Amino acid sequence: MEAAPRKIIHIDMDAFYAAVEQRDHPQYRNKPIIVGGKPDSRGVVATCSYEARQFGVRSAMPSTHAYRLCPQAIFVKPRFDVYREASEIIRGIFARYCERFEPLSLDEAYLDVSDSELYQGSATLLAKHIKQEIRRQTQLVASAGISYNKFLAKIASDLGKPDGLYLITPEQGPAFVENLAIGKFHGIGRATEQKMYDLGIVTGKDLKQLPLAELQRHFGKAGQHYYNIARGIDPRPVNANRVRKSVGIETTFDHDIADLSTILRYLQDLLEKALVRLAEKQLTAYTLTVKIKYQNFVQITRGRTLAEPISDSPTTKMLLTDLLKNTGVGTTKVRLLGITLSGLENGHSRLRQYRQMDMFDLG
Repeated sequence: MEAAPRKIIHIDMDAFYAAVEQRDHPQYRNKPIIVGGKPDSRGVVATCSYEARQFGVRSAMPSTHAYRLCPQAIFVKPRFDVYREASEIIRGIFARYCERFEPLSLDEAYLDVSDSELYQGSATLLAKHIKQEIRRQTQLVASAGISYNKFLAKIASDLGKPDGLYLITPEQGPAFVENLAIGKFHGIGRATEQKMYDLGIVTGKDLKQLPLAELQRHFGKAGQHYYNIARGIDPRPVNANRVRKSVGIETTFDHDIADLSTILRYLQDLLEKALVRLAEKQLTAYTLTVKIKYQNFVQITRGRTLAEPISDSPTTKMLLTDLLKNTGVGTTKVRLLGITLSGLENGHSRLRQYRQMDMFDLG
């Protein structure tokens, strides 16, 4: 006898930081709000309201670029203490209705409600009730995706935003994935998307045509995952006790670069974005690692552990320069750069100090 399909809900708060600011400041409502660095800084966008997104502004975008796209936007300094308070209320709601939930950041989580008998065992009705309860207690709006695995629940929560509620059933899953554009697949970044395009993979149906061995040849260990999700399969459990070991971000260039000052500028941008992710997860890091992949695909890493939490400070920027010594950077062309922050620690006790470290160049 086959096991019953799981029931997974993905809850994603809509424009969370910006929504909190609009909730707390009536003068911001119905206006383009950008939470993050000032428009004349080297900071980045932490998030933005839907009014700003209409102009093409997106999270992790440099603030200067966001200003060019939407000069009328109101730029707001992040208030992580307030966002964390709202997040704790939301997690309390999850705990009332679900034994197994996995927070991914302050504003999203997976819930496994497979065994729940609430609302006649309907995950959709349960998700609807959780959304209503979040709005009642926080005056904030959440979107929910419901499906039989994490991959499809995550995809579903993006459909119909803001205030979305979308179900993908086991019967619908395989056909849904076949019609899905590769760029909409959660976990496939721009570089992988371009590589798939080069292989003629544009939709899930195209991805499904490739044998497992070929996917592994092109994408290594990730090949198995792509093979599975092309068929609507994702066995990953909702892990309520997940311990994050690192936070990383990387970028692959359309054209190889060799100029040292340009490479340092990219590394500083990646560091800022990684620090934003770290703050969202309420963590601090003590180890900084730089990843470099050269034009010939040779890859090296250089790292260092500090006595104090890593921040976007002049000391850290000097460390980036120091880590590049004797690597060939500046003479050998580079095709990929990455930053990884590890040696993580719960950041609650350090959050106020961390906000003062000028992570967003807020002045």
